[in-house]
Amino acid sequence: MSGLFSSFKLKDITLKNRIAIPPMCQYKAHDGFINDWHEVHYTSLARGGAGLVIVEATAVSPEGRITPNCLGLWNDEQAQSMAKIAKAIKDNGSVAGIQIGHAGRKANANIPWEGDDHIQENDPRYWETLSPSAVAFGGDLPRVPHEMSIAEIERVRDDFVKAAIRARDAGFEWLELHFAHGYLAQSFFSVHANQRTDQYGGDKEGRGRFLIETLDAVRKVWPEHLPLTARFGVIEYDGRDEETLSDAIWLTKQFKAHGLDMLNVSVGFSTPNASVPWGSAFLAPVAERVRREADLPVASSWGFQDPVIADKCIQDVQIDLAMIGRVHLANPNWSYQAAQALKIENPAWVLPAPYAHWLSRYKLSQ
Repeated sequence: MSGLFSSFKLKDITLKNRIAIPPMCQYKAHDGFINDWHEVHYTSLARGGAGLVIVEATAVSPEGRITPNCLGLWNDEQAQSMAKIAKAIKDNGSVAGIQIGHAGRKANANIPWEGDDHIQENDPRYWETLSPSAVAFGGDLPRVPHEMSIAEIERVRDDFVKAAIRARDAGFEWLELHFAHGYLAQSFFSVHANQRTDQYGGDKEGRGRFLIETLDAVRKVWPEHLPLTARFGVIEYDGRDEETLSDAIWLTKQFKAHGLDMLNVSVGFSTPNASVPWGSAFLAPVAERVRREADLPVASSWGFQDPVIADKCIQDVQIDLAMIGRVHLANPNWSYQAAQALKIENPAWVLPAPYAHWLSRYKLSQ
């Protein structure tokens, strides 16, 4: 019995398998709006057979974009446009998810293939970046951000709420809060970025306050019967991993108590000097510890592209969902081929009926 191809139920949503396509920024938007690129991209991913497709990091405000070419949900017109994506994903057999977030001090960057560095101040696309403290990320992102006032913290929290409402009304059935990868929420929790001495800094309770308050506020508007999840960097690989992971597990327990349904376990990426041990399913043992100690379902990314490895991690109850991203860009039908590799009986069920018909009739599935 395959773990990867077993169903998974969370709240009132049932995924047909444990394959989830995580957010992968496309940097193709204009003023936060989707276009033909996104419609084709997400339709093809959903058509390939994954149980869940999560739309890329979508900014809750203009200054929250990673780049000027990122998607947004800060106005109703964007939400109306985004409804096409939610419908396309659902019509093609997957559950439609979306990730909302704020890039913080890593915002206002050039797209990766044009430098992946901060946009210069004399560029008309420039905007001021925000962070819990006036501490630069470093590396290719050396700009010192503006330290947020309490009023600005409350405004961004409310921006998350408004974006969640728009995602709900656009038809998405799975919401992921972006609390990872050195962006704003992760920066509040990170000792690398947060040097505040008020209620939003200091010990883990203070550093976690923005994340919990944001979760609380979103929980009030997101339907109780639909999954509310978060992607969170629980480890930094910066030489103080046990302390960071222990603090992160403490915060994950708070997330559960405040209504979070699942955690997508990731790396913090709060410093450019991290020594990440890249490899096959390298986060699986970390995710398993979070799952066990916080008693919360978990997903994770990075290194699950081998279906045998992904299947084993699920059967061993290290993770509940395998977030498998980049391989789907090269092959949107990866799920079908994974089913074949695992010798799933009649794997054509993961494909749309026309594809399954032709592959079955002419036995060209190998």
